Formats: sequence, C-alpha cells, structure tokens
Amino acid sequence: QVQLVESGGGSVQAGGSLRLSCAASGNTDNVNCWGWFHQAPGREREMVARIYIPTAYIYYADSVKGRFTISGDNAKNTVYLEMESLKPEDTAMYYCAADQYCRDVYTRFQYRGQGTQVTVSS
Repeated sequence: QVQLVESGGGSVQAGGSLRLSCAASGNTDNVNCWGWFHQAPGREREMVARIYIPTAYIYYADSVKGRFTISGDNAKNTVYLEMESLKPEDTAMYYCAADQYCRDVYTRFQYRGQGTQVTVSS
C-alpha cells in the first residue's frame, strides 16, 4: 500500500506563490503516474497537472499552464506542485493522486491523499 500526504497549502494574496508537496510512503515501485487535482466549493474535482515518470510526459490544465509546475524527487518519494502568479480562482482544496498508470479521474487513481487547502485573496 502507498500512503500520500499533501502539505504546503495556505493563504496568499493574488500574485503570490506556494509549493505543494505530496509525500509518499510505502512501496512505490510500481507507481509511475502522479497527479494533482483541485476542487473548489460547489465544483467538481478537476485535474490540474499530471506526470508520467517513464516518459516524463506532463499534462497541465489550460487554466494553470505557464503558472504551475509539477516535479518529483525520487529520493524523497515526493511530488511537488509549484504554483506561481496565483489567482483568486485558484482557491480550492488540492489533492494528490498516484497509480501505476495515468487516469483522468481522481477516483480512478489507486492512491489518493486527503488534500491541502489553498486560499488566494484578491
């Protein structure tokens, strides 16, 4: 089993930056795909970014392209989401997910975290 714990959320003003971390524990040998999702109140959970390690293929939602960067540190078993130029509309709970293969929907990832709140004020 793999456990995921997100951290790094908080409150910032528009234009600010945050770095979210997703620390994995357990056997991650077969985990190749890592994703970040967000969910704002009253809205569906949506994929923000995703990385498939074997090919280094990275996906970003249009709303975050050029502002967010997903990366990983194999030695620390941690995936990061660097968020810059934050906007009030980025306010949401952010969730990490992982699986052997990439999925499009959060609930289809085998391993999922509990989330960390990001609040961006104008």
